[in-house]
Amino acid sequence: MSEKPSYHMTPAEFRRLGRQVVDWIADYYERIESFPVLAQVEPGQIRASLPPAPPLQGEPFETFLDDVERLILPGITHWQSPNFFAFFPANASGPAILGELLSAGLGVQGMLWTTSPACTELETHVLDWFADMLGLPARFKSTGTGGGVIQDSASSASLCALLAARERATGYQTNESGVQGRLVAYASNQVHSSVEKAVKIAGLGRQNLRLIEVDEQFAMRPEVLARQIAEDRRAGLIPCFVCATIGTTSSGAVDPVPEIGRICREEGLWLHVDAAMAGTAAICPEFRFIHDGLEQADSYCTNPHKWMFTNFDCDCFFVADRAALIQTLSILPEYLRNRATESGAVIDYRDWQIPLGRRFRALKLWFVIRYYGIEGLRYHIRRHIALAQEFARWVEASDQFELVVRPLLNLVCFRHVGGDEVSRELMERLNRSGKLYLSHTVLDGRFTLRFCVGQTYTEAQHVARAWQQIQETAAAL
Repeated sequence: MSEKPSYHMTPAEFRRLGRQVVDWIADYYERIESFPVLAQVEPGQIRASLPPAPPLQGEPFETFLDDVERLILPGITHWQSPNFFAFFPANASGPAILGELLSAGLGVQGMLWTTSPACTELETHVLDWFADMLGLPARFKSTGTGGGVIQDSASSASLCALLAARERATGYQTNESGVQGRLVAYASNQVHSSVEKAVKIAGLGRQNLRLIEVDEQFAMRPEVLARQIAEDRRAGLIPCFVCATIGTTSSGAVDPVPEIGRICREEGLWLHVDAAMAGTAAICPEFRFIHDGLEQADSYCTNPHKWMFTNFDCDCFFVADRAALIQTLSILPEYLRNRATESGAVIDYRDWQIPLGRRFRALKLWFVIRYYGIEGLRYHIRRHIALAQEFARWVEASDQFELVVRPLLNLVCFRHVGGDEVSRELMERLNRSGKLYLSHTVLDGRFTLRFCVGQTYTEAQHVARAWQQIQETAAAL
């Protein structure tokens, strides 16, 4: 009788094939500019190219990379291209990818300290490092009453902050206190859509999210916030949460956190500050002004997976009072009980997030910080901002285009003087060309182009070439 095969990949096979995969990734980065930045396929095209049924028997691994080339690459929008200027960056780097590989290889499930102590303790330590790198108030570090945790995204961070605000406002008795439908949250009308989703998930309801007017720079008007809070209190409602944004998605606007923070302290509201992309700039001391007023915040988040060369997903979420977050999210069934948890001497990060399970994300952030060093990160941040500011000067000097708002950091918002339809057609032609990728928003009711500089390998020649392509395409309209 023949012995049944194990079906597993042996360590020797993994070593050989793993080298092929690493080589493929390295080759991909060397040739990335040969691909159209925006995938040039039709809906359903990729799926139609795949076999209708899975294989009954395992296939040779060597064919997998061939299929990636043949079937998958045509449907990839190349976020790591130096000609990607859309949305916000999602920039990866060699050290981050290797950290992710090591995390996958270890296969840690880090829900509790005891399920892998190093997973928890490295995360706590690296988040304290990161707090110091950003110049955050000491209250956000684990050495005080607060601390940091890695979430998957700023969306999850906002939801956790809102849940903690809800529970604190009701004495952690939301379900028994009879206040459902009376709790109110506030944000500017430029806030990220994840906050609207959070109020639905948290049970406040979309009708209890107040979107506050903004000024000519698209930043929240604190006096309008104060009036709205007073009006809601007179109506018998319970204001509980404010989200201020540092670097709004549409325009990069910075809400006046000092004034908003003062209102929140006077009114007893939880203040969450979302700095999803822009927070990275504070690694440079000259841009740390964006964090003015943060000492009044209850929570804060920023995403190294946007602009700090740490591949998705990696959101750093900090709280000033970790007890409030833990009391909100902690549930301890018998199967999770253990001596370390009961001692109170450890952090169990499952109590700091929505899901129970969690990956060893701290490894890739640790690798990035150690590989680049603070000065290396500052070099690239300053370079990206300088390139964006140069692009803005070109727009300002042009008779074809106009700036919508003066850029603070690395996001430039501009439009064609010919109007919305011309701007829209320009963007669509540029994106169809595959030579670069732009996205858009609407500001003051008008179609606006967004040009965000932040990809890992974007250099001056890429920005200059993009501007040339924009001008030439516009001239041909």
